[in-house]
Amino acid sequence: MRNIFLFIGRHFNLLFCLLLQGFAIYLIVHYSNYHQAVFGESANQVTGYINKQSSNFYNYFKLKKINDSLLSANEMLYNKLRHDFEIPDTASLMAIDTLKIDSLTKYRKFTYLSARVVANSVAQPNNYIILSRGSNRNLRTGMGVITPGNSIMGVITSTTGDYAVVMSLLHKDTRLSGKLARRGETGQVSWDGKIPNILTMTGVPKSSKVTVGDTVITSGFSTSFPAGLLIGRVEEIYAEKSTSNFLLKLRSFTNFNNLSYAFAIDNVQQIAVNHLLDSLKNIH
Repeated sequence: MRNIFLFIGRHFNLLFCLLLQGFAIYLIVHYSNYHQAVFGESANQVTGYINKQSSNFYNYFKLKKINDSLLSANEMLYNKLRHDFEIPDTASLMAIDTLKIDSLTKYRKFTYLSARVVANSVAQPNNYIILSRGSNRNLRTGMGVITPGNSIMGVITSTTGDYAVVMSLLHKDTRLSGKLARRGETGQVSWDGKIPNILTMTGVPKSSKVTVGDTVITSGFSTSFPAGLLIGRVEEIYAEKSTSNFLLKLRSFTNFNNLSYAFAIDNVQQIAVNHLLDSLKNIH
């Protein structure tokens, strides 16, 4: 307390001058409409700037919550897409005079399950992605995985209760059926283990009028992915000398260097189809 009084006594003239100036400014602003308007505008600008910076600071710490809510919203929208449903074949019911249900009723085929990417590799010949969602939340092996941008990431190869391992599209054992979106020719997409985000597509006949810039999508000849998902864009075209096919170099739509969120695709018919395929293998 003594130091405070000493400080006031030492700087009394300066403090008294500042007090008088503040009082004078108050009188000017209070009794002059012009100065009151100028002061109000300046105060609003300062207050607005402070509020904006405070809001930006607060929103920065809400980004995780916002991203999670957007992911949930995207999952809900994905699950309402038309191509995730199919109309059942009712040809065998044509002999029945009266149907108990509408024969045009659509049955869900694909369900999208959101997950967060917690680990990812791109520099190895065999790359994997780890999702923070597992068998406790309906993920299983064989499910296809895509980005929020509707492009291919890979296929789930194993799960635990809380996590799932995805064999990345950047894996030397990956084989994916692709189709040229413009022309419809199909081929096999793989990765040669060299340059990340650069894929190879084989089996496209030389009679195809493929051009640089063409889009390659999933063909639908898989239980892991529906048709029409993005795979890559054609960057280079080579004519194979020993075959009648082209070899295409694609740049993947998925940026594997920047993965944060994913959607696993649950095909409700996958288990039944795979069981049928396994039974055919046993016959042969």
